[in-house]
Amino acid sequence: MPAGLGAPLPDFEALSRNAGQFVEAMGRNVGRLLQPDAQQGAPGGEMNEAAKVLQKVAEAWLSDPNKSAEAQAQLSQAFLTLWGSTYLRLQGQPAEPVAQPEPRDARFAHAEWSTNPYFDFLKQAYLLATRWAEGLVDEAEGLDAHTRHKAQFYLRQFTSMLSPSNFLPTNPELIRHTLQENGANLVRGLKMYEEDLEAGGGQLRVRQTDPSGFEVGKNVAVTPGEVVFRNDLIELIQYAPTTETVLRRPFLMVPPWINKFYILDLNPQKSFLKWMVDQGLTVFCISWVNPDSRHAEKDFESYMREGIEAAIDAIGAATGENAVTAAGYCVGGTLLAVTLAMQAATGNRRIKSATLLTTQVDFTHAGDLKVFADEEQIRQVEARMAEQGYLDGSRMANAFNMLRPNDLIWPYVVNNYIKGKAPTAFDLLYWNSDATRMPAANHSFYLRNCYLNNTLAQSRMVLGNVRLDLKKVQIPIFNLATREDHIAPALSVFEGSKAFGGKVDFVLAGSGHIAGVINPPSKPKYGYWTGGPVKGTLESWIAAAVETKGSWWPYWFQWIEAQAPERVPARKPGGDTLQSLGPAPGTYVRMRA
Repeated sequence: MPAGLGAPLPDFEALSRNAGQFVEAMGRNVGRLLQPDAQQGAPGGEMNEAAKVLQKVAEAWLSDPNKSAEAQAQLSQAFLTLWGSTYLRLQGQPAEPVAQPEPRDARFAHAEWSTNPYFDFLKQAYLLATRWAEGLVDEAEGLDAHTRHKAQFYLRQFTSMLSPSNFLPTNPELIRHTLQENGANLVRGLKMYEEDLEAGGGQLRVRQTDPSGFEVGKNVAVTPGEVVFRNDLIELIQYAPTTETVLRRPFLMVPPWINKFYILDLNPQKSFLKWMVDQGLTVFCISWVNPDSRHAEKDFESYMREGIEAAIDAIGAATGENAVTAAGYCVGGTLLAVTLAMQAATGNRRIKSATLLTTQVDFTHAGDLKVFADEEQIRQVEARMAEQGYLDGSRMANAFNMLRPNDLIWPYVVNNYIKGKAPTAFDLLYWNSDATRMPAANHSFYLRNCYLNNTLAQSRMVLGNVRLDLKKVQIPIFNLATREDHIAPALSVFEGSKAFGGKVDFVLAGSGHIAGVINPPSKPKYGYWTGGPVKGTLESWIAAAVETKGSWWPYWFQWIEAQAPERVPARKPGGDTLQSLGPAPGTYVRMRA
């Protein structure tokens, strides 16, 4: 038994045979990756952008030889200290660690990252080098804020990729696993790698879940209802009532068109839509089309008029009510806010109260997605979209995964391709992989007016020759942020609350963009904070806020009910006017990218 491994000797014949298959497959796939991709164009756009911006950081330090030498000396001293600590451990003596992972960093959870001096050295050396590089970016002189932000983002991608936890020779857990399986894990991993490369049309699409475990309408998106309206952009679903009476004012949910609406209806236990129906709301939900080249000219105004406004018309036909309560999630909330401003400007005020879920209207503090939204990169995206009329869904999915590479990219690379383990079936990740395309006109407007120029918050956004001003929006608004949101940061949502002219009930939920919203009362994982008017800083608001354990959903429903408490007998989908076009969840949601 080899020293320190605590396991029987491997089958060296099987190990060498599997290693040979691994090398052969690697050669085959490297050849594929180096071939030009006729559909995607020359590879390396993001890598080129990263190299360019990090070069600016290097130039900032090299322009001052003294500061550069001082920075190098700091790193050398840190490694010298680490080597001294490691030498003591190799001699059997105790030594305090020089660098420790963050408490929530799961990459180095295996015991041998700490008990084995060799792997402990690799871990600490990686942490020292990473933090030193981060310091160089933070302290580089002469960088504008956007360039520094981009450098921080791209450096995080590189350091996440280069972690010793990602490579077989430098990860004790992977070494053990490979020896125990005589390398069979590598062969399985290469097979999955080839399958994922094929599924991505030559671009690696790392699987995060077992897609065979789910089917839309079978075990996800199963709340009963009917499609009562359809046009080029939406199917409108009305859900079947489960209570004898319902609030008179009908409710419209506007989900994002980036991914699909059934994040709100994953399963009966976690379904926000079903829970709303069970409280006595007449719930309508938009299901956006998965656009293709035919939708290239559908812009933001199209999504407002053929989306929200068309849905309100259909709701009126189905219920006889002219007024609605509406909610928007993420970019669906941004579109809802734009619609509110348009209604305020034109006097067509059919939305009487609005809920915004992790929604940005002021993009000053929009987080890491702003990295992709400078003039040069937007022009590149627009040129790419002009070729086919839309942005491929995989590109948006990759951008979101890059926000949290240590959670959403590298654990799956290691698990799938080195451990050779297929990911388990998980409804949230199945939804996450069900990507949608973005129409060229709509996506260009969104990137330029929101992320680049922030026109809505500055009362400069124009739709249909109407200048929009959120200060004219006087209806009650419930605005939910989540504390750990990487897509719509809590600070961004908080500051956006100040843009409206009426009363805003700002609520802060625990967790992030998805888990903070989908937090059912039956099994709540996180609490929420309420604190009165939105003023001052987010930090001061939180310091004065009241924390409540459990789901924010009941608190929100009390707010909804207070706006219009009158009840009427429950309504059947479509009423006496609109015929069913098919059962929920409809056909648009089944369109694959």
